[in-house]
Amino acid sequence: MDNSTDNWDPALTRLLSSLKEVQSDGEDVAFLSELLQSKQLHALVQVHNKIVAAQCKDDKFYPLLSNAMQVTLEVLEMFGEVVISSNEYKELLKLLQKPHFQAILCTHDAVAQKDYYPHLPDIPADADDEEETVKIVQLVKSDEPLGGAQSAEPIVGATIKTDEETGKIVIARVMHGGAADRSGLIHAGDEVIEVNGISVENKSPADVLSILQSSEGTITFKLVPSFGKGGSRESKVRVRALFHYNSAEDPYIPCKEAGLNFKKGDILHIVSQDDAYWWQARREGDRVMRAGLIPSRALQEGRIIHERQTDPQTLDGKAALCSPSAANSDCGPKTPCSPTPNATALLPCKSTPKVKKIIYDIKENDDFDREMIPTYEEVARLYPRPGLIRPIVLVGAPGVGRNELRRRLVATDPEKYVTPVPYTSRAQKPSEQNGKEYVFVTREKMEQDISEGKFIEHGEYKGNLYGTSAESVETIVNSGRVCVLSPHWQALKMLRTPRLRPYIIFIKPPSLKTLSETRTAANARSTFDKECSRAFTEEEFADIIRSSNRINFLYGYMFDEEIVNEDLATALTQLLKMAWRVQSEPLWVPAAWVQ
Repeated sequence: MDNSTDNWDPALTRLLSSLKEVQSDGEDVAFLSELLQSKQLHALVQVHNKIVAAQCKDDKFYPLLSNAMQVTLEVLEMFGEVVISSNEYKELLKLLQKPHFQAILCTHDAVAQKDYYPHLPDIPADADDEEETVKIVQLVKSDEPLGGAQSAEPIVGATIKTDEETGKIVIARVMHGGAADRSGLIHAGDEVIEVNGISVENKSPADVLSILQSSEGTITFKLVPSFGKGGSRESKVRVRALFHYNSAEDPYIPCKEAGLNFKKGDILHIVSQDDAYWWQARREGDRVMRAGLIPSRALQEGRIIHERQTDPQTLDGKAALCSPSAANSDCGPKTPCSPTPNATALLPCKSTPKVKKIIYDIKENDDFDREMIPTYEEVARLYPRPGLIRPIVLVGAPGVGRNELRRRLVATDPEKYVTPVPYTSRAQKPSEQNGKEYVFVTREKMEQDISEGKFIEHGEYKGNLYGTSAESVETIVNSGRVCVLSPHWQALKMLRTPRLRPYIIFIKPPSLKTLSETRTAANARSTFDKECSRAFTEEEFADIIRSSNRINFLYGYMFDEEIVNEDLATALTQLLKMAWRVQSEPLWVPAAWVQ
């Protein structure tokens, strides 16, 4: 081995010597020998050894000096006393005089001297060791909320309240991701003694908030720690919101500035469910790390139940803003949460949807869906993979155009997009081919299959049964093609299963005026009259709007996307984009579908 290898790692050198003693000319031995003689490998080993040696000596690295800027100034002063004409001297002199380089040195010195640590007040010399343990926490004021019974401007990411038993000011909750949470020093239950040196004894939350609002720069808290009530671990639960929420319109939220607004369909990351009525959450994908308050599932279910009891015919799905008054809640003064004396309607409760035990027909019968209480649905990402083909389901009111969109989508690529052949009990016509237009079966056979749950939808027309079998859908999916369906909306309960994992698109009509104008201009023919071809009536347009609103109210929590069918060409373009995305991008689905 030549002299250039004298400083190589001894262990690798011994391993190489041993390898040369092996009498073998195999490729593996040759490869290993070449690797052990690699200069890059030996350089990496040396770096590794130095790091290990440093860690064994001390767990931390320390700066060589903490006055680098002062040394630089001394060097510049020395350079001013001599005359050197070399290029290296000129380059170094120019570098040391650059503002950016000097700023880096000043930053180095600040870090080395730990000047970034907050300067806390000294502990009084006459402090009594037997007094109650306190902690002093200093935070930089930011645009984060700290509120109590009254609303307050954003400050440090926590809420306060008056303890009902002791009358003292305590930390009600710490917002995940906020300044208080990031400090790791403030916890729910901590008693506030002083704020910026001002005692909070006999003060209300509003008084404390006034002190905080008038503070500039840093805020110093003196707290009595609540032992055994450390911060909770962040949850990993993701949910899809099934309703709209605006904290500014909620009179019972503990702190409006701490509320998180969201829209139906938003994906929320639930970071804390410690409070029975107010969860902490972030919108998935938001860069803001601080969590906000949202109503819990139990609270929102109570609101919806109250709304339905107050107005059972409501179709807009807007819930009355009402909150249970709880002894340990930090929502301020106790306020009756229900306009009726029956407050039990707002307590957390579970409602089991009724199971339909009869064969339904095309006539509407949604009584069995009235008890569904959509609030949040736990979701997870479903990643595309070979063999995973999700059916596309178009649902909407009769006459809205979902069947026409289905036909046009299939026409774009008949080899890829396929609609299952429907079953019927009517007699086969001479011009028809079994399995092409329809699959013809006896009425007895079809009724038996319906009773056994083998049809995703079925109905009767002029004394004959019609329907779509679940097996025909699965056959298309298993063949690697995309099954496209436009079923009756009640079929969603049979389709939306972990086995099929459909992608459900709601075809929504435009406004009544636009619906009438666009269909009239396109000479659209009514789908309400199968006996003759005629235009839609104004009453039929109104029926489309009413039926669409009802479908959205009862089944909207199942929809993945929405298309407003104002212009057929534009709606088809949107549908094609969605059809491509569902087979190529990871999408949020019910969590049970990916387990």
